[in-house]
Amino acid sequence: MRRRAAEYRRPVRRKFSYWIWALLGLFSIAGLVLFVLHHNQHEDRVEHTALERNARIERVAHRELNFTEEILSPTSFSRQLAQQMILAKAYVIIAKEHNNLHLAWELSSKIRTCQLLLSKAAMRGEPITLEEAEPIIKSLSFLIFKAQSAHYDIATTIMTMKSHIQALEERANAATVQSTVFGQLAAEALPKSLHCVNVKLTADWLIKRVLQELADDKRNSPRLTDNNLYHFCIFSDNVLAISVVVNSTVSNADHPKQLVFHIVTNGVNYGAMQAWFLNNDFKGSTIEVRNIEEFSWLNASYAPIVKQLLDPDSRAYYFGGDQDLKIEPKLRNPKYLSLLNHLRFYIPEIYPQLEKVVFLDDDVVVQKDLTPLFSLDLHGNVNGAVETCLEAFHRYYKYLNFSNSIISSKFDPQTCGWAFGMNVFDLIAWRKENVTARYHQWQEQNADGTLWKLGTLPAGLLTFYGLTEPLDRRWHVLGLGYDINIDNRLIESAAVIHFNGNMKPWLKLAIGRYKPLWERYINQSHPYLQDCVTS
Repeated sequence: MRRRAAEYRRPVRRKFSYWIWALLGLFSIAGLVLFVLHHNQHEDRVEHTALERNARIERVAHRELNFTEEILSPTSFSRQLAQQMILAKAYVIIAKEHNNLHLAWELSSKIRTCQLLLSKAAMRGEPITLEEAEPIIKSLSFLIFKAQSAHYDIATTIMTMKSHIQALEERANAATVQSTVFGQLAAEALPKSLHCVNVKLTADWLIKRVLQELADDKRNSPRLTDNNLYHFCIFSDNVLAISVVVNSTVSNADHPKQLVFHIVTNGVNYGAMQAWFLNNDFKGSTIEVRNIEEFSWLNASYAPIVKQLLDPDSRAYYFGGDQDLKIEPKLRNPKYLSLLNHLRFYIPEIYPQLEKVVFLDDDVVVQKDLTPLFSLDLHGNVNGAVETCLEAFHRYYKYLNFSNSIISSKFDPQTCGWAFGMNVFDLIAWRKENVTARYHQWQEQNADGTLWKLGTLPAGLLTFYGLTEPLDRRWHVLGLGYDINIDNRLIESAAVIHFNGNMKPWLKLAIGRYKPLWERYINQSHPYLQDCVTS
């Protein structure tokens, strides 16, 4: 009989060995089964050690309980209950599979009792006592023994749990995708308070004729083309975000009156943007606001990107109802469909009389005087930027399709990437190298989207290849919109901090430890801000 039994067990053991190890790792079944057997065979040991446990509890009664340590302690009742609960959950599934609903209900009831006791212990900060744990341990042990007596053997358990693991993995993957999509939607949405501010400012622009007259007077200011001043470009439709960029820049400048800001926005937000910057003083700096719709030269016959953005397939990709969940959600961000995002490649055309500018994204905060950037020697290069290849994934192969011969024949996949968001552009060198024509050539070659996916950085890496001067890392620190672990010393030493990522500082998604760095440059006492936040 023993030989037959052994011969019977060998193929079963071989057949299920893989899943036995997998489930041992996931659910600690082996350890839990040993625990149950140990409990059934040595029940008297619980009483024998009760005095020792109670003595230990008395010793720590006046100390704050670390419940994580408590539940991991091999001598704690919390751990015993947690282990029994895990095994009981497994048997609930098995019992339901075999239509033993009464047993499943009994196990579920005891599991809820166990969860409640563990929750109470965590809330009160005290260990579970023998008097609390003993009745639950005994009843769970009885039910687990009852389940074992129903011949729910390990092979049956493995096969059943395998199907449930697969189902749970599918649900987890779907939940992950859904969470990412919802997070992206939240990142793209404009908070009601900011929309409220825009409405009030737009009303001011339309009602107060004096603002429009003042804007006309400032439009021809000679300071806008004076190359002895320091010129900054910002392209965005977010009034409050641009205000923070401007305010932080002038607040940290040694000579703020020598700063000139060139802002371009869209037609919807043009009035609000004008009203905000005409009604507020930024330490005597000069601020110009322009409407992108005024640039008649920026049309489909001149700019390939305009033609591509107007393409029905491109618009359906962003706004169509049927979307492929396999595509990274962030690549569906409609900002890629905004021409404002691509204006950085047309700076010499927009400002033909300027010689050098600093380009700033609307999600940055300036912490140091940026005027020394204008005296940096770019060694004949067009673009001064901070490189981002300290991490391996910020190299060219991350952004470009090197399976395409057009890319692989001209570029090294290990070439270091760099960041948009704080860039020094030598416009004299730009015009000399005809960089915008380069950009057009690459956009035309990527009309079918085979060279890179979306966004402006891949196009920038190609356009400014061999024309980029690396800057000291402290000029531009990135990641405050997604990385919660940036070293405080690095942030403090940075001239510009960049909230790139979904967790923008004006959203509820913002990372809490970084948000004050942005909020300090908002005039919280402004009546529109107060009214919109409180309402």
